[in-house]
Amino acid sequence: MVARKKSTSWSDVKANLNNFDRAGLLGLIQDLYAASKDNQAFLHARLSLGSDVLKPYKLTIDSCLWPDVFKNQDTSAAKAKKAISDYKKAIGQPDGLAELMVFYCERAAGFSDEVSLQDEGYFDALVRMFGQALKAIDTLPEGLQPDLFARLDEVRRISHNLGYGVGDDMDDLLAEYGIFRPQ
Repeated sequence: MVARKKSTSWSDVKANLNNFDRAGLLGLIQDLYAASKDNQAFLHARLSLGSDVLKPYKLTIDSCLWPDVFKNQDTSAAKAKKAISDYKKAIGQPDGLAELMVFYCERAAGFSDEVSLQDEGYFDALVRMFGQALKAIDTLPEGLQPDLFARLDEVRRISHNLGYGVGDDMDDLLAEYGIFRPQ
């Protein structure tokens, strides 16, 4: 009978990290940093390094939601949402999360309008993110809210061009928050 190995977990990693000294831990972190752009973005955000910790996340959202159609690139709402999730894991500042969510909505609605995209799943993801953005903005200090709400209102306006009831769904969400009275 062959013994089954249990899968490796964080507990195993944590136990092995106890064997590292400071230099060893720094070397490990350096190797992780060099291993991928995602790790670099995570560490920059977590340590508040650089002038714009949101930039790599926005670049990912942009390339996933506004791909180059002339190069046959596809949209990926899932990868764009993952960028927001990755930021949340790295630092998760509420204002940064709200900014990324609003940016997601702007890029998704703008691309859909520009290329006349007809993708119900993409639109459903847009409306869900619109609702999440509203919730995120609602938790921010009042001084940070007006600009973000105004940007979402522009997304709502554009979304009335998309069909599938996207703009109407956004009207309903905004009305729930009592932010705008759709015309």
